Amino acid sequence: MSKIVIPAARVKQGALTLYATALRVKDIVTSNFYSVETLDPADEASDGYQRLLNTARAKKLADYIIKGQDSHDAFLPTSVFLATDKTVPFNEKESTIEIDTSILCPLSVVDGQHRLEGLKMAALKDSRVLDFEIPVNIAVGLPKIAQMCHFLIVNTTQKSVDKAVEQRIIARLTDALDVEDLPSLPKWILKTVERGEVEKAIKIVDYLNKAEGSPWKGKILMANSDGDGATINQRSFVKAIVKYVLTANNPLSSFNDFEKEKKIFLNYWKAVATQLDDGNASVLYKYNGVELFCKFSIPFFMKLLDRGSFTVPTMEKLLGDCFENVEGDYAGVGHPDWWSKGSKASFLNAGAINVVSQEMSKALHKVSMNTAAQIEL
Repeated sequence: MSKIVIPAARVKQGALTLYATALRVKDIVTSNFYSVETLDPADEASDGYQRLLNTARAKKLADYIIKGQDSHDAFLPTSVFLATDKTVPFNEKESTIEIDTSILCPLSVVDGQHRLEGLKMAALKDSRVLDFEIPVNIAVGLPKIAQMCHFLIVNTTQKSVDKAVEQRIIARLTDALDVEDLPSLPKWILKTVERGEVEKAIKIVDYLNKAEGSPWKGKILMANSDGDGATINQRSFVKAIVKYVLTANNPLSSFNDFEKEKKIFLNYWKAVATQLDDGNASVLYKYNGVELFCKFSIPFFMKLLDRGSFTVPTMEKLLGDCFENVEGDYAGVGHPDWWSKGSKASFLNAGAINVVSQEMSKALHKVSMNTAAQIEL
C-alpha cells in the first residue's frame, strides 16, 4: 500500500469536482497507478472509449523528453486528465490531497494516454525522467459513463493550432535559428525548422499577396486574417510550394538567389493569368489551380532554364504553345472557360490533377521537339 500526499487546488465546475495538481513520473509509472480503457469495436460488451495507442507518437514524445534532460528545457504544460468514481481526501487547511493507491488506483485516463506512455518510455531509457513533473487534473466521483462523455467533450471541443499559424511559427523559428538560443524542440519540428523551406514558402506567398501587378494580390487568406476577397488559404499555398517548388528537382532552387526566385515565380503566375484569366476563371485561384501549376512549374522551369530566359513574355509564349499541344480529355486546360466556376476544373481530384500535369508535360515536350525540328529546317 502506498499513499501520495501532494499539493492541490480544488476546482468546482457545476457538478464536477476536480483537483489540479502535479505528479512525478516515478509515481505515475508505478504498477497499476492508471489504466487506459481502450475501445474494442469487435467486442460489443466492451465499455472502453479510448483510441488505440499510437506507439510511434509516444516514442517521439519520449525522444523529446530525453533530449531535454541535459538542457533542462523539455516541457509538457498541458495537463493529463485522470478520473475516479471514488472520492479523494482533501485537506482544506493544507491544500493537499491524499492518493491511497490501494483504494483509488488505477485512475482512469480520460485524456493524455500518449503523454503518459511517452514519459514511461523515456523513464525506462533515462532515470532522470522519473523526477520530471507533469500537471494533472483528477476528477472525482465520476462514473465510467461520465468519464466517456468527458473524453468525447475534450476531444471534440478542443481544436489543434491552425496549420497556417503553425507555418508562421516555424518560419519565425527558422529565421531565429542562427541568432537566438532556441529551447529543445521535438525532432520532427526541428528538422522542419532547419530545412527552412516553410520560411521561404511563407515569404513567397507574402510576396505574391502584396506585390503590385501580382494576379494573387489580396487573394490569399493569411493566418488569423478574415476572408474578404481571399480565394485560397495560406496553408494550402505554402504546402504546394514546399511540395513542388522548393524541391531539388525544381530548377528554381538552382539560382541560390531568393529575390530572383520570388520574381521568377511571380512572372510565372503573371504568364498563367495572361493566358487563362478572363475575369471569370475563378477556379484558377483556388486549390486546384495552385496545385496544378505549382506541380507543372517543375518541367516548365526546366524548359525555361534551357532557353535561358525567365521573362513574362518568354513564359507566355511557352505556355501558349504548350496549351495548343495538349490532347485528350483535358485539352481545354489552356482555355479560360475551363477555369470558370462550375467548369471541369472545379471537379478535379488529386488523381485528375496529376493526369492533367502529365498531359501538359507531354505537350511541353512536343513544343521542344517542334522547335528543334524548325531549327533543323
